[in-house]
Amino acid sequence: MDTFELEGQEIIDREAKEFGGSAHVTVPKDWRGADVKVIRVTDPDETDDEE
Repeated sequence: MDTFELEGQEIIDREAKEFGGSAHVTVPKDWRGADVKVIRVTDPDETDDEE
């Protein structure tokens, strides 16, 4: 696993959920218009695609 150093205001820990042909992560509504970064910290669980 790589290590990244970031500076920011706030952090959330969420799971990427299926959304059509891709996935999304929801963030608080008051984050609208803000620049955000998403970092994947685990490998996707392939069994989730079968459900």
